Amino acid sequence: MQKNKRTVLVVDDDHDLNLMLCTLMEKIGLTPVSAYSGEMALETLSSVNPDLMLVDVKMPGIDGMEVLKWVRETASHVPVILITAYADIPSAVTAMRAGAFDYLAKPFNHGEVIQVVRAALTEGERYRQPHSQEISQDNCLRIMMGPSDAVTHIIREVNRVAHSDFSVIIQGETGSGKELVARAIYKLSPRAQAPFIPLDCGAIPESLIESELFGYQKGAFTGAAISKAGKFEAAQGGTLFLDEISNLPLGSQAKLLRVLQEKKVLRLGSNKPIKIDVRLITASNQELQAMVAAGQMREDLFFRLNDFTISVPPLRQRREDIPYLAKRFIDLTNKELQKNVQQLTEDCIEALMSYNWPGNVRQLRSVIRRAVLLADKVITEKHLEIKRAPVPGLAFTPRVEGAPWEDMSLKEIVHRSTCTVEREVLIQALKYTKGNKAKAARLLQIDYKTIHTKLKQFGIKWSGGNYD
Repeated sequence: MQKNKRTVLVVDDDHDLNLMLCTLMEKIGLTPVSAYSGEMALETLSSVNPDLMLVDVKMPGIDGMEVLKWVRETASHVPVILITAYADIPSAVTAMRAGAFDYLAKPFNHGEVIQVVRAALTEGERYRQPHSQEISQDNCLRIMMGPSDAVTHIIREVNRVAHSDFSVIIQGETGSGKELVARAIYKLSPRAQAPFIPLDCGAIPESLIESELFGYQKGAFTGAAISKAGKFEAAQGGTLFLDEISNLPLGSQAKLLRVLQEKKVLRLGSNKPIKIDVRLITASNQELQAMVAAGQMREDLFFRLNDFTISVPPLRQRREDIPYLAKRFIDLTNKELQKNVQQLTEDCIEALMSYNWPGNVRQLRSVIRRAVLLADKVITEKHLEIKRAPVPGLAFTPRVEGAPWEDMSLKEIVHRSTCTVEREVLIQALKYTKGNKAKAARLLQIDYKTIHTKLKQFGIKWSGGNYD
Protein backbone atom coordinates (compact mmCIF):
# COMPACT_ATOMS: atom_id res chain seq x y z
CA MET A 1 0.00 0.00 0.00
CA GLN A 2 1.30 3.44 -0.87
CA LYS A 3 2.07 5.59 2.14
CA ASN A 4 -0.37 8.37 1.30
CA LYS A 5 -3.00 6.27 -0.45
CA ARG A 6 -6.46 7.18 0.78
CA THR A 7 -8.87 4.53 2.06
CA VAL A 8 -12.54 4.10 1.15
CA LEU A 9 -14.81 1.86 3.21
CA VAL A 10 -17.50 0.38 0.94
CA VAL A 11 -20.55 -0.86 2.88
CA ASP A 12 -23.12 -2.80 0.82
CA ASP A 13 -24.74 -6.19 1.33
CA ASP A 14 -24.91 -6.70 -2.47
CA HIS A 15 -21.59 -8.49 -3.03
CA ASP A 16 -21.52 -7.81 -6.78
CA LEU A 17 -22.12 -4.08 -6.33
CA ASN A 18 -19.62 -3.98 -3.47
CA LEU A 19 -16.97 -5.63 -5.70
CA MET A 20 -17.72 -3.24 -8.57
CA LEU A 21 -17.32 -0.17 -6.34
CA CYS A 22 -14.10 -1.51 -4.81
CA THR A 23 -12.66 -2.19 -8.28
CA LEU A 24 -13.59 1.33 -9.36
CA MET A 25 -11.94 2.82 -6.26
CA GLU A 26 -8.73 0.93 -7.06
CA LYS A 27 -8.78 2.27 -10.64
CA ILE A 28 -8.71 5.87 -9.39
CA GLY A 29 -5.85 5.22 -6.99
CA LEU A 30 -7.72 4.60 -3.73
CA THR A 31 -7.56 1.68 -1.30
CA PRO A 32 -10.98 0.02 -0.88
CA VAL A 33 -12.07 -1.92 2.20
CA SER A 34 -15.28 -3.97 2.00
CA ALA A 35 -18.02 -4.44 4.60
CA TYR A 36 -21.19 -6.40 3.79
CA SER A 37 -23.43 -5.21 6.64
CA GLY A 38 -23.86 -2.33 9.04
CA GLU A 39 -22.55 -4.47 11.87
CA MET A 40 -19.43 -5.35 9.87
CA ALA A 41 -18.91 -1.69 9.02
CA LEU A 42 -18.95 -0.61 12.68
CA GLU A 43 -16.56 -3.44 13.56
CA THR A 44 -14.23 -2.44 10.70
CA LEU A 45 -14.21 1.18 11.88
CA SER A 46 -12.63 0.07 15.15
CA SER A 47 -9.46 -0.87 13.25
CA VAL A 48 -9.61 1.15 10.00
CA ASN A 49 -9.63 4.95 9.80
CA PRO A 50 -11.10 5.60 6.32
CA ASP A 51 -10.93 8.87 4.41
CA LEU A 52 -14.39 8.23 2.95
CA MET A 53 -17.34 5.85 3.27
CA LEU A 54 -19.79 4.60 0.62
CA VAL A 55 -22.81 3.22 2.49
CA ASP A 56 -25.93 1.50 1.16
CA VAL A 57 -29.11 2.76 2.83
CA LYS A 58 -31.10 -0.50 2.68
CA MET A 59 -29.38 -3.32 4.57
CA PRO A 60 -30.71 -5.92 7.00
CA GLY A 61 -29.95 -5.32 10.68
CA ILE A 62 -28.07 -2.05 11.15
CA ASP A 63 -28.93 -0.07 8.03
CA GLY A 64 -27.13 2.80 6.35
CA MET A 65 -28.94 5.46 8.37
CA GLU A 66 -27.70 3.96 11.64
CA VAL A 67 -24.16 3.70 10.27
CA LEU A 68 -24.35 7.38 9.26
CA LYS A 69 -25.49 8.42 12.75
CA TRP A 70 -22.68 6.43 14.37
CA VAL A 71 -20.04 7.98 12.08
CA ARG A 72 -21.33 11.51 12.74
CA GLU A 73 -21.05 10.88 16.48
CA THR A 74 -17.62 9.26 16.54
CA ALA A 75 -15.77 10.31 13.37
CA SER A 76 -17.45 13.49 12.15
CA HIS A 77 -14.53 14.35 9.82
CA VAL A 78 -15.21 11.29 7.60
CA PRO A 79 -17.49 12.11 4.61
CA VAL A 80 -20.29 9.59 4.02
CA ILE A 81 -21.89 9.03 0.60
CA LEU A 82 -25.18 7.15 0.68
CA ILE A 83 -26.17 4.59 -1.95
CA THR A 84 -29.91 4.40 -2.53
CA ALA A 85 -32.61 3.40 -5.01
CA TYR A 86 -34.54 6.17 -6.76
CA ALA A 87 -37.62 5.39 -4.66
CA ASP A 88 -35.63 6.11 -1.48
CA ILE A 89 -34.27 9.51 -2.52
CA PRO A 90 -36.50 11.44 -0.04
CA SER A 91 -35.03 9.44 2.86
CA ALA A 92 -31.53 9.97 1.46
CA VAL A 93 -32.10 13.72 1.35
CA THR A 94 -33.27 13.57 4.98
CA ALA A 95 -30.08 11.71 5.87
CA MET A 96 -28.00 14.34 4.08
CA ARG A 97 -29.50 16.93 6.40
CA ALA A 98 -28.27 14.73 9.25
CA GLY A 99 -24.73 14.80 7.93
CA ALA A 100 -24.24 12.74 4.75
CA PHE A 101 -22.04 14.42 2.14
CA ASP A 102 -24.09 13.28 -0.88
CA TYR A 103 -26.00 10.32 -2.27
CA LEU A 104 -25.81 8.09 -5.36
CA ALA A 105 -29.14 6.90 -6.76
CA LYS A 106 -29.16 3.46 -8.42
CA PRO A 107 -28.53 2.86 -11.24
CA PHE A 108 -25.47 5.11 -11.49
CA ASN A 109 -22.58 5.27 -13.95
CA HIS A 110 -18.88 5.13 -13.15
CA GLY A 111 -18.28 8.77 -14.03
CA GLU A 112 -20.94 9.90 -11.57
CA VAL A 113 -19.43 7.79 -8.77
CA ILE A 114 -15.92 9.12 -9.44
CA GLN A 115 -17.10 12.73 -9.48
CA VAL A 116 -18.94 12.45 -6.14
CA VAL A 117 -16.10 10.49 -4.52
CA ARG A 118 -13.50 13.09 -5.51
CA ALA A 119 -15.72 15.91 -4.25
CA ALA A 120 -16.15 14.12 -0.91
CA LEU A 121 -12.41 13.51 -0.53
CA THR A 122 -11.72 17.19 -1.26
CA GLU A 123 -14.27 18.17 1.39
CA GLY A 124 -12.67 15.76 3.85
CA GLU A 125 -9.30 17.42 3.30
CA ARG A 126 -10.82 20.78 4.27
CA TYR A 127 -11.69 19.44 7.71
CA ARG A 128 -8.33 17.73 8.13
CA GLN A 129 -6.39 20.92 7.43
CA PRO A 130 -6.99 22.37 10.92
CA HIS A 131 -5.33 19.25 12.38
CA SER A 132 -2.01 20.08 10.68
CA GLN A 133 0.67 21.32 13.04
CA GLU A 134 2.19 23.36 10.20
CA ILE A 135 -0.84 25.62 9.76
CA SER A 136 -1.98 27.92 12.55
CA GLN A 137 -5.66 28.24 13.34
CA ASP A 138 -5.48 31.89 12.23
CA ASN A 139 -4.25 30.79 8.82
CA CYS A 140 -6.83 27.99 8.64
CA LEU A 141 -9.71 30.39 9.14
CA ARG A 142 -8.18 32.83 6.70
CA ILE A 143 -7.72 30.04 4.13
CA MET A 144 -11.29 28.85 4.63
CA MET A 145 -13.03 32.24 4.83
CA GLY A 146 -10.96 34.89 3.05
CA PRO A 147 -8.74 37.97 3.54
CA SER A 148 -11.36 40.59 4.46
CA ASP A 149 -11.31 42.83 7.53
CA ALA A 150 -14.48 41.04 8.68
CA VAL A 151 -12.61 37.71 8.75
CA THR A 152 -9.69 39.37 10.58
CA HIS A 153 -12.18 40.52 13.24
CA ILE A 154 -13.63 36.99 13.54
CA ILE A 155 -10.11 35.58 13.99
CA ARG A 156 -9.44 38.08 16.80
CA GLU A 157 -12.69 37.08 18.51
CA VAL A 158 -11.87 33.37 18.16
CA ASN A 159 -8.42 33.91 19.69
CA ARG A 160 -9.95 35.94 22.52
CA VAL A 161 -12.43 33.28 23.62
CA ALA A 162 -10.92 29.95 22.56
CA HIS A 163 -8.67 29.36 25.57
CA SER A 164 -11.48 29.98 28.06
CA ASP A 165 -14.34 27.62 28.84
CA PHE A 166 -17.00 30.21 27.93
CA SER A 167 -20.16 29.12 26.18
CA VAL A 168 -20.23 30.80 22.76
CA ILE A 169 -23.10 31.77 20.46
CA ILE A 170 -22.18 32.12 16.78
CA GLN A 171 -24.71 34.22 14.87
CA GLY A 172 -24.91 34.24 11.08
CA GLU A 173 -26.95 33.34 8.04
CA THR A 174 -27.10 29.78 6.72
CA GLY A 175 -23.98 28.92 4.73
CA SER A 176 -21.87 31.80 6.08
CA GLY A 177 -19.31 29.60 7.89
CA LYS A 178 -20.54 29.26 11.48
CA GLU A 179 -19.27 25.69 11.88
CA LEU A 180 -15.81 26.70 10.62
CA VAL A 181 -15.67 29.26 13.43
CA ALA A 182 -16.87 26.70 15.98
CA ARG A 183 -14.20 24.21 14.90
CA ALA A 184 -11.49 26.89 15.08
CA ILE A 185 -12.50 27.69 18.68
CA TYR A 186 -12.41 23.98 19.51
CA LYS A 187 -8.98 23.41 17.93
CA LEU A 188 -7.45 26.31 19.89
CA SER A 189 -9.04 25.27 23.17
CA PRO A 190 -7.57 23.09 25.94
CA ARG A 191 -10.19 20.51 24.90
CA ALA A 192 -8.73 20.03 21.41
CA GLN A 193 -7.66 16.42 22.07
CA ALA A 194 -11.18 15.41 23.15
CA PRO A 195 -14.18 14.96 20.79
CA PHE A 196 -15.91 17.69 18.80
CA ILE A 197 -19.53 16.57 18.41
CA PRO A 198 -21.83 18.53 16.07
CA LEU A 199 -25.64 18.29 16.05
CA ASP A 200 -27.97 20.20 13.75
CA CYS A 201 -31.06 20.87 15.87
CA GLY A 202 -33.01 21.73 12.72
CA ALA A 203 -32.38 18.30 11.18
CA ILE A 204 -33.76 16.24 14.09
CA PRO A 205 -37.53 15.76 14.55
CA GLU A 206 -38.88 17.27 17.76
CA SER A 207 -39.83 13.81 19.06
CA LEU A 208 -36.21 12.61 18.80
CA ILE A 209 -34.18 15.64 19.85
CA GLU A 210 -34.02 14.73 23.54
CA SER A 211 -32.93 11.15 22.87
CA GLU A 212 -30.20 12.54 20.57
CA LEU A 213 -29.00 15.00 23.21
CA PHE A 214 -29.35 12.94 26.37
CA GLY A 215 -29.39 9.32 25.14
CA TYR A 216 -31.72 6.55 26.26
CA GLN A 217 -31.81 3.23 28.08
CA LYS A 218 -32.87 -0.03 26.51
CA GLY A 219 -36.66 -0.30 26.64
CA ALA A 220 -37.18 3.43 27.28
CA PHE A 221 -39.62 3.55 24.37
CA THR A 222 -40.86 1.37 21.53
CA GLY A 223 -37.91 0.53 19.30
CA ALA A 224 -35.22 1.20 21.93
CA ALA A 225 -33.64 -2.24 21.54
CA ILE A 226 -30.30 -1.15 22.99
CA SER A 227 -29.04 1.59 25.30
CA LYS A 228 -27.47 4.55 23.54
CA ALA A 229 -25.35 7.44 24.76
CA GLY A 230 -26.48 10.94 23.77
CA LYS A 231 -24.42 13.74 22.31
CA PHE A 232 -23.48 15.12 25.73
CA GLU A 233 -21.90 11.81 26.71
CA ALA A 234 -20.23 11.46 23.30
CA ALA A 235 -18.63 14.90 23.78
CA GLN A 236 -17.31 14.10 27.28
CA GLY A 237 -14.24 16.24 27.96
CA GLY A 238 -14.62 17.98 24.63
CA THR A 239 -16.97 20.33 22.80
CA LEU A 240 -20.62 19.96 21.83
CA PHE A 241 -21.68 22.13 18.89
CA LEU A 242 -25.45 22.67 18.63
CA ASP A 243 -26.17 24.20 15.25
CA GLU A 244 -29.44 26.07 14.68
CA ILE A 245 -30.22 26.12 18.41
CA SER A 246 -33.23 28.31 17.55
CA ASN A 247 -35.04 25.14 16.41
CA LEU A 248 -34.91 23.58 19.88
CA PRO A 249 -38.47 23.24 21.31
CA LEU A 250 -39.25 25.13 24.53
CA GLY A 251 -39.68 21.92 26.52
CA SER A 252 -36.27 20.68 25.43
CA GLN A 253 -34.80 24.11 26.21
CA ALA A 254 -35.80 23.68 29.86
CA LYS A 255 -34.10 20.27 30.04
CA LEU A 256 -30.99 21.60 28.30
CA LEU A 257 -30.78 24.43 30.83
CA ARG A 258 -31.02 21.95 33.72
CA VAL A 259 -28.19 19.83 32.24
CA LEU A 260 -25.97 22.90 31.85
CA GLN A 261 -26.63 24.08 35.39
CA GLU A 262 -26.22 20.70 37.12
CA LYS A 263 -23.58 19.30 34.73
CA LYS A 264 -25.41 16.00 34.84
CA VAL A 265 -27.46 14.22 32.20
CA LEU A 266 -30.26 11.68 32.59
CA ARG A 267 -30.76 9.23 29.76
CA LEU A 268 -34.39 8.72 28.79
CA GLY A 269 -35.75 5.80 30.82
CA SER A 270 -33.06 6.06 33.50
CA ASN A 271 -32.97 7.65 36.95
CA LYS A 272 -29.18 7.44 37.26
CA PRO A 273 -27.51 10.82 36.52
CA ILE A 274 -24.27 10.84 34.54
CA LYS A 275 -21.72 13.57 35.23
CA ILE A 276 -20.62 15.51 32.15
CA ASP A 277 -17.76 17.86 31.42
CA VAL A 278 -18.57 19.53 28.10
CA ARG A 279 -18.02 22.95 26.57
CA LEU A 280 -21.07 24.15 24.62
CA ILE A 281 -20.91 26.18 21.41
CA THR A 282 -24.19 27.05 19.72
CA ALA A 283 -25.05 28.66 16.40
CA SER A 284 -28.17 30.25 14.97
CA ASN A 285 -29.33 31.94 11.78
CA GLN A 286 -32.00 33.72 13.85
CA GLU A 287 -31.53 36.64 16.23
CA LEU A 288 -31.84 34.86 19.57
CA GLN A 289 -32.59 38.03 21.53
CA ALA A 290 -35.56 38.67 19.21
CA MET A 291 -36.71 35.08 19.85
CA VAL A 292 -36.50 35.72 23.60
CA ALA A 293 -38.64 38.84 23.19
CA ALA A 294 -41.15 36.83 21.11
CA GLY A 295 -41.36 34.09 23.75
CA GLN A 296 -39.78 31.51 21.44
CA MET A 297 -36.66 31.05 23.54
CA ARG A 298 -36.17 30.94 27.28
CA GLU A 299 -34.43 34.03 28.56
CA ASP A 300 -32.56 32.09 31.27
CA LEU A 301 -31.22 29.64 28.68
CA PHE A 302 -30.15 32.51 26.42
CA PHE A 303 -28.17 34.10 29.27
CA ARG A 304 -26.58 30.72 30.08
CA LEU A 305 -25.49 30.21 26.45
CA ASN A 306 -24.40 33.79 25.85
CA ASP A 307 -21.08 34.07 27.70
CA PHE A 308 -19.66 35.35 24.41
CA THR A 309 -21.08 36.04 20.94
CA ILE A 310 -19.37 35.99 17.54
CA SER A 311 -21.22 37.35 14.51
CA VAL A 312 -20.35 35.99 11.06
CA PRO A 313 -21.36 38.53 8.38
CA PRO A 314 -23.09 37.27 5.23
CA LEU A 315 -20.96 37.11 2.09
CA ARG A 316 -22.63 40.20 0.60
CA GLN A 317 -21.21 42.22 3.52
CA ARG A 318 -17.65 41.01 2.91
CA ARG A 319 -17.48 41.11 -0.87
CA GLU A 320 -13.68 41.38 -0.89
CA ASP A 321 -13.66 37.67 0.07
CA ILE A 322 -15.57 36.67 -3.08
CA PRO A 323 -12.68 36.65 -5.63
CA TYR A 324 -10.41 34.85 -3.15
CA LEU A 325 -13.03 32.19 -2.33
CA ALA A 326 -13.91 31.77 -6.01
CA LYS A 327 -10.25 31.06 -6.84
CA ARG A 328 -9.98 28.69 -3.90
CA PHE A 329 -13.05 26.74 -5.02
CA ILE A 330 -11.67 26.66 -8.58
CA ASP A 331 -8.44 25.09 -7.30
CA LEU A 332 -10.33 22.51 -5.21
CA THR A 333 -12.66 21.63 -8.08
CA ASN A 334 -9.74 21.36 -10.51
CA LYS A 335 -8.28 18.68 -8.24
CA GLU A 336 -11.65 16.99 -7.92
CA LEU A 337 -12.34 16.92 -11.68
CA GLN A 338 -8.68 16.73 -12.78
CA LYS A 339 -9.08 19.88 -14.87
CA ASN A 340 -6.95 22.98 -15.35
CA VAL A 341 -9.36 25.92 -15.30
CA GLN A 342 -7.25 28.89 -14.21
CA GLN A 343 -9.01 32.16 -14.93
CA LEU A 344 -12.17 34.22 -14.36
CA THR A 345 -12.99 36.93 -16.89
CA GLU A 346 -13.50 40.47 -15.59
CA ASP A 347 -17.21 40.31 -16.49
CA CYS A 348 -17.45 37.10 -14.48
CA ILE A 349 -15.78 38.68 -11.44
CA GLU A 350 -18.10 41.70 -11.66
CA ALA A 351 -21.13 39.39 -11.81
CA LEU A 352 -19.90 37.50 -8.74
CA MET A 353 -19.23 40.76 -6.90
CA SER A 354 -22.62 42.30 -7.70
CA TYR A 355 -24.69 39.23 -6.77
CA ASN A 356 -26.22 39.19 -3.27
CA TRP A 357 -25.52 35.50 -2.46
CA PRO A 358 -28.58 34.52 -0.39
CA GLY A 359 -26.95 31.11 0.15
CA ASN A 360 -23.63 32.71 1.16
CA VAL A 361 -20.32 30.81 0.83
CA ARG A 362 -22.10 27.49 0.40
CA GLN A 363 -23.91 28.84 -2.67
CA LEU A 364 -20.71 30.40 -4.09
CA ARG A 365 -18.95 27.05 -3.80
CA SER A 366 -21.79 25.33 -5.67
CA VAL A 367 -21.83 27.97 -8.43
CA ILE A 368 -18.04 27.77 -8.93
CA ARG A 369 -17.98 23.96 -8.96
CA ARG A 370 -20.59 23.92 -11.72
CA ALA A 371 -18.73 26.64 -13.65
CA VAL A 372 -15.47 24.65 -13.54
CA LEU A 373 -17.35 21.60 -14.80
CA LEU A 374 -18.72 23.59 -17.78
CA ALA A 375 -15.62 25.64 -18.63
CA ASP A 376 -12.57 24.57 -20.63
CA LYS A 377 -9.83 26.97 -19.57
CA VAL A 378 -11.58 30.24 -18.65
CA ILE A 379 -14.78 30.82 -16.66
CA THR A 380 -17.01 33.47 -18.22
CA GLU A 381 -20.29 34.94 -17.04
CA LYS A 382 -22.24 32.45 -19.17
CA HIS A 383 -20.89 29.60 -17.00
CA LEU A 384 -22.47 31.07 -13.84
CA GLU A 385 -25.94 30.00 -12.76
CA ILE A 386 -26.67 33.41 -11.29
CA LYS A 387 -28.15 36.59 -12.72
CA ARG A 388 -26.21 39.80 -12.38
CA ALA A 389 -27.88 41.78 -9.62
CA PRO A 390 -28.56 45.51 -9.89
CA VAL A 391 -25.50 47.44 -8.74
CA PRO A 392 -26.15 49.15 -5.37
CA GLY A 393 -26.57 52.88 -5.90
CA LEU A 394 -27.57 52.58 -9.56
CA ALA A 395 -31.27 51.96 -9.03
CA PHE A 396 -33.41 55.08 -9.42
CA THR A 397 -36.58 56.37 -11.06
CA PRO A 398 -36.23 59.33 -13.45
CA ARG A 399 -38.67 62.13 -12.73
CA VAL A 400 -40.15 64.92 -14.83
CA GLU A 401 -40.55 68.00 -12.66
CA GLY A 402 -43.15 70.78 -13.10
CA ALA A 403 -45.04 71.25 -16.35
CA PRO A 404 -42.35 71.28 -19.08
CA TRP A 405 -44.88 70.98 -21.91
CA GLU A 406 -45.69 74.68 -21.48
CA ASP A 407 -42.60 75.68 -23.47
CA MET A 408 -41.14 72.38 -24.87
CA SER A 409 -42.24 69.66 -27.26
CA LEU A 410 -42.39 65.99 -26.23
CA LYS A 411 -39.19 65.31 -28.18
CA GLU A 412 -37.39 68.10 -26.32
CA ILE A 413 -38.71 66.90 -22.94
CA VAL A 414 -37.55 63.32 -23.61
CA HIS A 415 -34.11 64.51 -24.80
CA ARG A 416 -33.57 66.65 -21.72
CA SER A 417 -34.75 63.83 -19.41
CA THR A 418 -32.50 61.32 -21.18
CA CYS A 419 -29.47 63.57 -20.69
CA THR A 420 -30.33 63.97 -16.99
CA VAL A 421 -30.59 60.20 -16.57
CA GLU A 422 -27.33 59.54 -18.45
CA ARG A 423 -25.45 62.05 -16.33
CA GLU A 424 -26.81 60.59 -13.07
CA VAL A 425 -25.97 57.03 -14.14
CA LEU A 426 -22.40 58.02 -15.05
CA ILE A 427 -21.88 59.76 -11.69
CA GLN A 428 -23.23 56.80 -9.73
CA ALA A 429 -21.16 54.32 -11.76
CA LEU A 430 -18.02 56.35 -11.03
CA LYS A 431 -18.90 56.45 -7.33
CA TYR A 432 -19.36 52.67 -7.32
CA THR A 433 -16.01 52.07 -9.09
CA LYS A 434 -14.27 54.78 -7.02
CA GLY A 435 -13.43 56.79 -10.12
CA ASN A 436 -12.12 53.84 -12.19
CA LYS A 437 -13.35 54.87 -15.68
CA ALA A 438 -12.40 51.58 -17.35
CA LYS A 439 -14.35 49.58 -14.77
CA ALA A 440 -17.30 51.98 -15.01
CA ALA A 441 -17.30 51.54 -18.81
CA ARG A 442 -17.42 47.73 -18.44
CA LEU A 443 -20.15 48.04 -15.83
CA LEU A 444 -22.29 50.15 -18.17
CA GLN A 445 -21.37 47.99 -21.18
CA ILE A 446 -19.91 50.85 -23.21
CA ASP A 447 -16.37 51.29 -24.53
CA TYR A 448 -13.69 53.37 -22.87
CA LYS A 449 -13.78 56.06 -25.57
CA THR A 450 -17.56 56.52 -25.14
CA ILE A 451 -17.36 57.06 -21.40
CA HIS A 452 -14.72 59.77 -21.91
CA THR A 453 -16.92 61.46 -24.53
CA LYS A 454 -19.94 61.33 -22.20
CA LEU A 455 -18.01 62.72 -19.24
CA LYS A 456 -16.84 65.61 -21.38
CA GLN A 457 -20.34 66.14 -22.82
CA PHE A 458 -21.94 66.41 -19.38
CA GLY A 459 -19.06 68.30 -17.79
CA ILE A 460 -18.35 65.60 -15.23
CA LYS A 461 -14.90 65.93 -13.66
CA TRP A 462 -14.04 63.18 -11.18
CA SER A 463 -11.56 64.16 -8.48
CA GLY A 464 -10.81 62.70 -5.07
CA GLY A 465 -14.01 60.66 -4.81
CA ASN A 466 -16.27 63.54 -5.89
CA TYR A 467 -17.36 65.21 -9.11
CA ASP A 468 -17.55 68.88 -10.02
